[in-house]
Amino acid sequence: MNKRSVGFAALVSFTIIALLHFLHYRDWVNFDSGFLQIIRWVFIGILVVYAWYKKSLTTWILVAMAIGVEIGLDFPAFSQNLQFLSKIFLRMVKTIVAPLLFATLVVGIASHANLKQVGRMGWKSLLYFEVVTTFALLIGLVFINITKAGVGIKVPDNLLKELPTVVPKGWQDHIIDIFPENIVKSIFEGNVLPIVVFSVIFGIAMAMLNEHKKKPLLEFSESLAETMFKFTNIVMYFAPFGVGAAIAVTVGHLGIDILKNLLMLLVTLYLALITFLLVVLLPIALFAAKIPLKKFIEAIKEPVSIAFATTSSDSALPKALENMEKFGVPRKIVSFVIPTGYTFNLDGTTLYLSLASIFVAQAAGMELSFGHQIIIGLSLMLTSKGVAAVPRASLVILIATASTFNFPLWPIMAIYGIDELMDMARTSVNVIGNTLASCVIARWEGEFDDEKALAFSEVEADAIRDIDSTF
Repeated sequence: MNKRSVGFAALVSFTIIALLHFLHYRDWVNFDSGFLQIIRWVFIGILVVYAWYKKSLTTWILVAMAIGVEIGLDFPAFSQNLQFLSKIFLRMVKTIVAPLLFATLVVGIASHANLKQVGRMGWKSLLYFEVVTTFALLIGLVFINITKAGVGIKVPDNLLKELPTVVPKGWQDHIIDIFPENIVKSIFEGNVLPIVVFSVIFGIAMAMLNEHKKKPLLEFSESLAETMFKFTNIVMYFAPFGVGAAIAVTVGHLGIDILKNLLMLLVTLYLALITFLLVVLLPIALFAAKIPLKKFIEAIKEPVSIAFATTSSDSALPKALENMEKFGVPRKIVSFVIPTGYTFNLDGTTLYLSLASIFVAQAAGMELSFGHQIIIGLSLMLTSKGVAAVPRASLVILIATASTFNFPLWPIMAIYGIDELMDMARTSVNVIGNTLASCVIARWEGEFDDEKALAFSEVEADAIRDIDSTF
């Protein structure tokens, strides 16, 4: 038996299982639930064998997600005990972010001593971010007005939960938060942008030193960067366990039936996000970044799958930085653009918030002109900066917006129940948008390496293979 035959067996078994479940769901044929459960586990067993032959971290992550879904369905109470695994994974990843960002940014700036390029990358990045997020905002508004998903909604009793308290921030507070008060405090709290600002200024200061004084710090930063990339690969060994546990907790907590309650809202969000990917990001990739699409998908597949399962962009950041560098984006650009994008380029989050805020108004029976909706959306673009790294922080922003515009809070209770399912999609789009942004800026700067992009190998970028080759 080889990888190809196991893969074919997995495809055939999935088709048969899907057909049997469809017949059972439609009540055309009634199958015993125990029988359906057994055949699902048989399919998962085949997937495990395929992953063993494939020896790819991405494959193991996807298989772990399938196992997590099944555990959440079959053992919902037990699945809640697995939350510690996902928390361990997230904690380990967060230890990587600060030293990796610091080292890569400092090396990128200080080694080239081109201070004008830092400023140039800054304004180009901000311009690109705001244009793209505006498109995301408009697409969200268009789709929610077409589907009118919030009209006539009834909140199920099991979703009437206590919502988090919110203290809305003013625009001055958001600007102040960009600058580090205490770099150790910023690292502790996981605030990415202050770390970026500190690292950029530190790199500029190093670039202004003479060669004798700069060399030791530069060599240390280069060694630190390479060490943190290896550290990332070691932590990624634990990714399937953390990702599988996260999915199991989500499914066990919500169940599959929750999709029936707010199916229209979910469908609206996913359709809007897919439209954004096809109508906005795809043309940018083909005509602005001019990148090989198939290779780009290979490069982002692993970080996106991690972001999807953990609902945290932070968890995908180290691998996204590493893969984009291997894809042909210079380190000085990728280490600046992607972390900055986590604050200013939240494509998925912006789209979701524009859609969800109008959903709340529709559910409350409030009639809003499109101009009023645009104003709400623009305010969301400002207040949503910096939430990508925090799971379900978008919900907090939504509550603050509802308070600002005098919307009722009760429709948000319905969204609260399925927010995990929605967070998976919008976080994945955030990661896709930011990795693509690094390619766009690199192309704009004339520094994108086409040869590296065409030669990108998913096998060589895989953490499992990388560590195996080291030993």
